[in-house]
Amino acid sequence: MTKSTTKKTINWGIIGLGNIANKFAQDLLTVENAKLYAVASRSKDKANAFAEKYNAIKAYSNYEALAKDSNIDAVYIATPHVFHKENTLLCLENGIAVLCEKPFAMHAEQVEEMITKAKEKNLLLMEALWTYFLPHYQFVLNELANKTYGNILKLEADFGFKSNHSKTSRVWDKSLGGGSLLDIGIYPIFAALSTLGKPKHIKAQATFADTEVDSSCDIEFNYNKNVTAILKSSFLEDTPTKAIFYCENGTIKINTQFHCPTTVTITDLNSEEKTIGFNYKTIGYNYEIEHFNSLLRNRKTESDIMTFAFSKQLIKTLDDVRNLINLHY
Repeated sequence: MTKSTTKKTINWGIIGLGNIANKFAQDLLTVENAKLYAVASRSKDKANAFAEKYNAIKAYSNYEALAKDSNIDAVYIATPHVFHKENTLLCLENGIAVLCEKPFAMHAEQVEEMITKAKEKNLLLMEALWTYFLPHYQFVLNELANKTYGNILKLEADFGFKSNHSKTSRVWDKSLGGGSLLDIGIYPIFAALSTLGKPKHIKAQATFADTEVDSSCDIEFNYNKNVTAILKSSFLEDTPTKAIFYCENGTIKINTQFHCPTTVTITDLNSEEKTIGFNYKTIGYNYEIEHFNSLLRNRKTESDIMTFAFSKQLIKTLDDVRNLINLHY
């Protein structure tokens, strides 16, 4: 007899309906056995419009009402950084699994509180750092782990764009956790931590906007045997936004917009290049959604990829860099 392949449909809710929530909702439509059940915004009109656009069944004008909807299996939190902890705790207290957008919270103590609550409630909680789940990034991780081109000698990773956001935008607003480091600098730091691990020493310097958040940040991680990671984030200029791993026997380059679906170029010691494509057909959020759905169906309470230990290390490193550049929220 053929075993049933029917999977439980995961009913999703989304809290916070900005740009990234739109991308998430668009890709959620491509995921089998998952649907957008409910959305919530402080604006009823915004919630209604978002629900109509993505065929959500319910639209709420406050987050508390969504969290109390017993039909919801999982909530994606896409509010500004400073609200991540309270929004996560709200959902966990109401028995709902949480996928919370990066950075997980504002500092390590908040992340500890969130993880403690998830464990207390025996609920799945995961930081939504989507890059970790993208096929091209998993390919590079595998090549590096297998030392296909030898050990890593140096990493260069950057993320920068000339911001046209108004000074009242979230990205510049200190009260909302603005600044380049938490918003986009997290990606180069993630690239270093996920491939080289915890650095022995960190150097960092930043420039600041008149709103008292960093407009750019230059970071250097130092490891044993003179291995370094040169990292950068900026709202002041367009940068290559690549991650380049210089290895003993070749170079692995994740091409422009390395944190998004992209290509990988490998150059060997003979300077021969090959570029690998990954046939992406979505924005790329579906990969983390599918991973989360699988965890939920299998009653897991922690990801084996985006582990609690890694999220703790990531936020602790961000805290360390913020201290070095004197950025205090």
